[in-house]
Amino acid sequence: MRDRFGSALPFPDYLDTVRKNEALWRGVYERVRLPGDAVDEARRLPGNWSLLALSEDWCGDAVNILPVVARFAEALPNVDLRVLSRDENPDIMDAHLTDGRSRSIPVVILYDGDFRERGWWGPRPGRLQKWVMEEGMKMEPGPRYAETRRFYARDRGRAIVAEVLDLIRSAATDPATPD
Repeated sequence: MRDRFGSALPFPDYLDTVRKNEALWRGVYERVRLPGDAVDEARRLPGNWSLLALSEDWCGDAVNILPVVARFAEALPNVDLRVLSRDENPDIMDAHLTDGRSRSIPVVILYDGDFRERGWWGPRPGRLQKWVMEEGMKMEPGPRYAETRRFYARDRGRAIVAEVLDLIRSAATDPATPD
């Protein structure tokens, strides 16, 4: 995995490859404001961490999530984020299926300093995922996506940062984490 991670794009380079929804990708990235307490806590956590995101530029959830994850990683001296195409990496995607069956993205995989997988997150914040799978599936795609965008706009990345922080915290406080 270390080699695959090394071949993946840092987020700013990934952003340069985005063609679909380019203005939205860049707009979200420029507007991200991180909760200071979450950044402070993450900076105190031990370990060196690598986040590997699977994404595609057409994905509405990815355009709202990955810029937030990127800004969070940029604020942390011990976290590196890289992005791979979901469609070009089916082996990694198939090991991280939503509910064991869906290739939903984005997926963010956490590796420790030895490139052992320590957990993964995605494709949406838990509260939004629950809504999508229950109420959202009763709606037509257009209105469902509009409601999803409203969630992201109201939440301003707080749920994303909290859940990615939980992922890192869990791994960092696990006794199996090497020093």
